[in-house]
Amino acid sequence: MPLEQIATPPERSEPLAAGPLRPPGLGLLLAEARGIFEFNASVLLSPILLRAPRGDGHPVLALPGFLAGDLSMAPMRRYLRELGHDTYAWQMGRNTRGVSRTRAALRDRLAAIHSVTTRKVSIVGWSLGGIFARDLALQAPEMVRSVITLGTPFANDVRATNATWLYEAMSGEAVEDNPELRSAIAGDLPVPATSIYSRTDGIVNWRTCLSRASDTAENIEVHLASHVGLGVNPAALWAVADRLAQPEGEFRQFDRSGPFAIAYSPPENAQS
Repeated sequence: MPLEQIATPPERSEPLAAGPLRPPGLGLLLAEARGIFEFNASVLLSPILLRAPRGDGHPVLALPGFLAGDLSMAPMRRYLRELGHDTYAWQMGRNTRGVSRTRAALRDRLAAIHSVTTRKVSIVGWSLGGIFARDLALQAPEMVRSVITLGTPFANDVRATNATWLYEAMSGEAVEDNPELRSAIAGDLPVPATSIYSRTDGIVNWRTCLSRASDTAENIEVHLASHVGLGVNPAALWAVADRLAQPEGEFRQFDRSGPFAIAYSPPENAQS
């Protein structure tokens, strides 16, 4: 649907009920080691992955998760380049500084890419990187084409992760700091947005990854994915590539058919 044809705000579902959630249990946390198998599966399935819809050469900025750096996003950037996207790293070292201390520098990075390419930038953010991606869409919608998040805890009780205490200790920020900004990031974005998540995430409670359904926002559940493997999971990579291949100014809900159909939950189950 062309975005310019949406004359009035689309009817939306009610926000998810706020309330205390628990981080994933010890079993799921220990099972995060399976992320290496997700990476290996993507390598083995690369001939299939390269059949994904091709991009139009627009810039894509890849933002790493908490404690990670550009190396963690290298496989995704390489894959997207093979599909015709113009990919960019965030070039800010390890992601440890927190939201408030990173916002201005990230906006400058976005502005530099937009200035050089003269095109709107799609942003793919893994975990905490997805928080930054959503914030950039709010700060500079004129420079952002779309946002895709992977295992990002932006909604509901965002303390329901196994990394909250470490994030607060290393960044010096509490997740409750700046409640207005937190509420805005959890709300509706002015650009198309896709949240990719898994109920078997061992770091983040999957309910914190759900956006409100709308004509330009969607949730995609990937079965049996880990948090640390979501950015290299073959079904997640296919979904990212498919979303980025949409023409600028248009949005359609993700078609779960295709080579990885068995890996996705039906869309009606996304908020149940």
